[in-house]
Amino acid sequence: MKPLSDGPELSTRSVRFEFSDRTRAIDAGGLGAIVEMVADLGLAKRIDDGLPLLERYRPYHESDHVLNIAYNAMCGGRTLDDIELRRNNRVFLEAVGARMIPDPTTAGDFCRRFSADDVWKLMHIINDVRVDVWKRRGAELTDQVACIDADGVVVGTLGECKQGMDYNHHKKTWGYHPLVVSLGNTQEPLFLVNRSGNRPSSEGAAEVYDQAVELCRRAGFERFRLRGDTDFSLTKNFDRWTEQGVRFVFGYDASQAMISRAQGLPDEEFEELCRKAKHALEGKPRTKQPRVKQGIVVEREYLDLVLESEALAEFEHKPARAKQSYRMIVLEKTILEERGQQCLGNTTRYLFYVTNDRELTKEQVVAEANERCNQENLNAHLKSGVRALRAPLNTLEANWAYMVITSLAWSFKAWFALRLPSSPRWHDEHEAERDSILKMEFRTFLNRFMLIPAQIVRTGRRLVFRFLAWRPELHILARSLGAS
Repeated sequence: MKPLSDGPELSTRSVRFEFSDRTRAIDAGGLGAIVEMVADLGLAKRIDDGLPLLERYRPYHESDHVLNIAYNAMCGGRTLDDIELRRNNRVFLEAVGARMIPDPTTAGDFCRRFSADDVWKLMHIINDVRVDVWKRRGAELTDQVACIDADGVVVGTLGECKQGMDYNHHKKTWGYHPLVVSLGNTQEPLFLVNRSGNRPSSEGAAEVYDQAVELCRRAGFERFRLRGDTDFSLTKNFDRWTEQGVRFVFGYDASQAMISRAQGLPDEEFEELCRKAKHALEGKPRTKQPRVKQGIVVEREYLDLVLESEALAEFEHKPARAKQSYRMIVLEKTILEERGQQCLGNTTRYLFYVTNDRELTKEQVVAEANERCNQENLNAHLKSGVRALRAPLNTLEANWAYMVITSLAWSFKAWFALRLPSSPRWHDEHEAERDSILKMEFRTFLNRFMLIPAQIVRTGRRLVFRFLAWRPELHILARSLGAS
């Protein structure tokens, strides 16, 4: 394509706005696929039957309130106040089949109706639907090892009057400290338990782990692996989990006693750890860009810690609160200390991982522990993408309910991907599309699949979403209707 002779490509100078009376359109046309999916799964009826929070319906049911908040996130809403934009859009109301939807204040008041037991009921209802989605996916999913991850996330707030908040000394902020338990295979949040800001990460984690295992077992999973950082090495539960056939890989505190045991191991016990990235780059190395940051570190003679090598060893360890011994994997890191052009020497650091899985190699144990870190990405999406890990309300239970309801939008994304049909002829392409959606950032998912302008047309007994813009993923949206 030849360049324009009279200027740049972006050259519009005269703009005029007009209002159309006849075109009935919304900006989130892809929401139709989610609405169809929710109806097919029967989520609204399950919420109304299992979550009796309202004595009278005037006119909203419990499911109206829950889906109103979740759909707000699916349409790109970032706060409860954004509900007002869709509440006053008659075309949007027709698209979701509603005469009206709750306003932002009513949505907040609904969340305040929740007690802790009510939030647990809602999570169990959502997980009942989740099990159905997994069962429809079949053996391709359930034959895998169910990797159940747990971590604590600090939700900060500048509020002065939020009940249940406290000061978190680790993050040095006021707020809440919810526990997030997720399935690593599909990146779905299974349980979200809100707690005061000063509670330890692992508080209540053992009970939630057990519920997550039972949930996966109901779906057809037969193998389970619990993963977590050092805070989740709940040694008093090790024997019980082992007897139940549940495997685990946890980080373990590098206490002075453990470091002494590692230092006492013979040198021949250690084997070099070769990361996957090194294997991938065994061929011709790519040309690297200049390392600007490293140049500044050297020029200003900052203390620089450079990883020189990694080695693995193993020994048996019996925790004080356990009756049997478990595999303890030692990762020895040799680190060079440099300042400017001078080498000051080297230091050794040790990381420990405990597991009851005798089939994994030492390298696989470390890889499992590292893959658990992918949950940090999920937590970041829930906090910044979906904006579920927020505290817009005034009580711990109300904010807990808000977190669970808003995180439902992320589950919608995962269910949309898991329910996509695949044909034998295009199996590899369809599986690649499913995996890309599961790993996709939430804002990217909205821009690619949800925020597509569409005209809403009612013909006979059908509601038609007629897209007014093109996206490369429109064929996936069309294929998703075959899952209903």
